Amino acid sequence: MAGEGSSSFYGTFSGQHESNPDCAGAGPNGFAEERSTAGHHEKRNTDSMIPFDEREHEQDDFDTESRASTQPGVKRVEAIATTWTKASLYVAYLGIALLACSTSLESQTTTNLTIYATSAFSAHSLVSTVLVVQGVVLSVVKPPMSKIADVFGRFEAFSLSVFIYVIGYMQQAAANNVKTYAAAQIFYSAGQTGLQILVQIFIADTSDLLNRALIVTLPDIPFLVNVWIGPPLADTILQRLSWRWGYGIWAIVLPVAFCPLALVLYLNQVKAERKGLLPPSLFQGQSKWKTIKSVWFELDAFGLLLICFGFSLILIPLTIGKKTSWNDPSLIAMLVVGAVCVIGFPFWERSKTLAPKAFFPKGLAKNKTVVAGLAFAFFYFSKHHLINSSIGIANKTAVAFYLSVYPYFQSYLLVVKGLDVAQAGHIIQIFTFAATVTSILVSLLIKYTGRYRQFVTIGACVYVAGLVLMVFFRTQESSIGAIIGAQILIGIGGGICHGPAQLGVQASASHQEVAAATAAFLTLLEIGGAFGSAISGAIWSGNVLDKLKLYLPEETKARAEDIYGNIGLAANGWPMGDPTREAINRAYQETMTMILMVAVCVAIPCIFLSLLMKDYRLDEIDQHVKGVVIGSAQDNTDHHAEAGPSNSASTHLLARSSHDFDEETNLDLSTQGRRAASLLGKQKNRRA
Repeated sequence: MAGEGSSSFYGTFSGQHESNPDCAGAGPNGFAEERSTAGHHEKRNTDSMIPFDEREHEQDDFDTESRASTQPGVKRVEAIATTWTKASLYVAYLGIALLACSTSLESQTTTNLTIYATSAFSAHSLVSTVLVVQGVVLSVVKPPMSKIADVFGRFEAFSLSVFIYVIGYMQQAAANNVKTYAAAQIFYSAGQTGLQILVQIFIADTSDLLNRALIVTLPDIPFLVNVWIGPPLADTILQRLSWRWGYGIWAIVLPVAFCPLALVLYLNQVKAERKGLLPPSLFQGQSKWKTIKSVWFELDAFGLLLICFGFSLILIPLTIGKKTSWNDPSLIAMLVVGAVCVIGFPFWERSKTLAPKAFFPKGLAKNKTVVAGLAFAFFYFSKHHLINSSIGIANKTAVAFYLSVYPYFQSYLLVVKGLDVAQAGHIIQIFTFAATVTSILVSLLIKYTGRYRQFVTIGACVYVAGLVLMVFFRTQESSIGAIIGAQILIGIGGGICHGPAQLGVQASASHQEVAAATAAFLTLLEIGGAFGSAISGAIWSGNVLDKLKLYLPEETKARAEDIYGNIGLAANGWPMGDPTREAINRAYQETMTMILMVAVCVAIPCIFLSLLMKDYRLDEIDQHVKGVVIGSAQDNTDHHAEAGPSNSASTHLLARSSHDFDEETNLDLSTQGRRAASLLGKQKNRRA
């Protein structure tokens, strides 16, 4: 939203502009502070575009050298961005939409095939192991994939992710034993989460902050349809083909869906290369040893190993600890070693000698908004995992916390409320529908207000209110409508605050740092989810069985462990009103109350964390992004000069490159240009 006297709508690229000595009254960023026009004398607001380095006082001691050290992949994408046209950018986003449709439908389909695949190997009990592998890989792959994109380029990283994804499909389809099937989850999950983070990075590369919240909802929209198509499609595949085809078919569909994006990225890369815009290759003119050394430092390989290895060793015990005994020394050892790795990571990153190209730059670690945003992500998804548990769906880009829907909240609905599986599933889906629709509406509000922080705060408050209502509606006597209303409220809160929180973290980063900031945010979502899942699992396993033994009548007390381990027996073994069923319902209800109360306590810090985030005006931020992007943060100055001051937005779909802007600015602001225009005007008046 351009304010009065705002600078040009090409302001998205103002960070690239050099000060022009010919500009009268040129400000520190090359914008003229005063400008004479034919009808009036206009004083320009030189603060309308705030350079990244001056955005927060907390960054005064920031390491400017690291900010200036742009990595090869970022330089490549900036060079390629100067070759974008409207048509090519539209095709690229068509490719993003096709990828979103493909991965969303695939996820909704293959989720229903896991039990059949493991049962084919007579290893149905290993379903949980498969989910553990998926969860760990989903959490730790984002940082290295974002770093690969920064070092080698976006096209190369996208191609690698799709290749790994396809390998995962093929391995799952061809697996002859459960070990091969479980190993395939590593490739499948790595490709999936790699594609997720790269889509977010691509959107950050090709959109301004004001429009990014709207564009980032694009990958979520297919879920609204595919959630209903996936299960019937899986059933059709099982009946007419086999579960293997349920995986194998996507090895064909995904590469086809990737073609438009791959083609336009490659063609623009070739165009940039022909124009001599691409930076030299990382391997050019170097010996084998120097090449290895360059790649090692550019990737910050040891730092990535520390963080990935550390998180893996923490997540595995947290995930399986609720199914096994915490007295197992191997679990404790993994937690300790993992914690040491994670604690050692920031010390490694601070060393300019050991990590000259750190994954997480010191400036981001010192930025209050970034730290608060990352903590917000951790607590936000922790609390949602407290309510639920773990299942993978397609639109993790907006509601990654929805991975946590099974089994506890569903178990509560099946047992205490006496719903069937379909009814419980529909209630669970309400949250995602509400969150997705709300996120789209909020992104429109962000676009027309230019603010983000109030949405984070409001969303957190609404989310907490929904959780509090769930505490009151957890009883057997409460109506299903009340629970649905609470779920809608929780979904609205999630939809309001999730996108803006990520946007605030990205707004605090330069173009070089935006990939790392995005990867850190999305990684903390997964880590928070793992912690929430572990806590909810500990509460559930530590209370339900004991309460069953306490409340069950004497005649069924001996069956407490059978009831605890068999959801079907708990839900269907005794009718409502039977003393045994009443005891089961009471045990489930009281345990669910404990989980909800802990969730409320975990959610409350999100409100205060949102207040620590700086309330940026998104239309006044310059991230030094080069080339053509979707949207523009500023109005055209000439338009304001003619139409007068205005606070309304005039957002253009595509902003032009900085080269065009520099030429127009120099022509418009040069003293000779204004004098020539004045003379021509006088001559025309005399002739008239």
